[in-house]
Amino acid sequence: MLPLYMVQALRRVLRRMFRRAPTPAPPSDRRAVIERIVGTAVQDPALYERALTHRSVSRGRPDSHLYSNERLEFLGDAVLGFVTAEHLYHHFPDRDEGFLTRLRAKLVNGQSLARLARQIDLGSVIRMSDNMAQGGGRNNPSILADAFEALIGALYLDLGPAAARAFIHRVMLDQVDLDALARQRDNFKSLLLEYVQAHGWPQPRYRVTDEEGPSHERIFTVEVLLGDRPYGYGTAGSKKKAEQEAAGMALERLRAEERAGT
Repeated sequence: MLPLYMVQALRRVLRRMFRRAPTPAPPSDRRAVIERIVGTAVQDPALYERALTHRSVSRGRPDSHLYSNERLEFLGDAVLGFVTAEHLYHHFPDRDEGFLTRLRAKLVNGQSLARLARQIDLGSVIRMSDNMAQGGGRNNPSILADAFEALIGALYLDLGPAAARAFIHRVMLDQVDLDALARQRDNFKSLLLEYVQAHGWPQPRYRVTDEEGPSHERIFTVEVLLGDRPYGYGTAGSKKKAEQEAAGMALERLRAEERAGT
């Protein structure tokens, strides 16, 4: 663990980096709402205002990233990943890296973060363009997940690692039965269906692209299509298992594209 003076110096540098663009202080009523959401009094309301500003507000500006929550989301994602990894490391002292990685992915994927954001009513305070709001932006999983991570980034810069860690534990880690979650098998087909429905897309289609082996040891390769575009494939000893693998790959690809903003 870094010495306290190094942590404090790093926070000062990060605060200067993340405050390059001026952000007006929020009205007192918004500040009260923000403090209710984070569960504590804040020192720099402007940081949280930026954390709750979607890029659609400054669309068209060449420096829009300085006025939106994108940079704070980047920082919050790292803080969230670290705190979650640390918690899982101590909770499961005998489990290997693969197990810990898979369990962290269950906790911090976009859909899970969007659900947490809805629980604390984060969508109601996100600043976005009128068109985005009218198009369902306040319930958009990607926008909600990004704002949730940006809020963590703001907490880290404003009040320090302990405050960010306390928020993550209160809202997420202390609310989940990790042992039950670890035993839970992912139904990737259901998760993929929920994902596309949340975005208003057509239902996924699965098709067998290859079969090989004797009848008693048949191996199937299945691909999943969104529209006419293949998004994942899976190979297994049954069609159902191959479909699950294909859906899991598709989810990983969709979430990666979402994070990249494509």
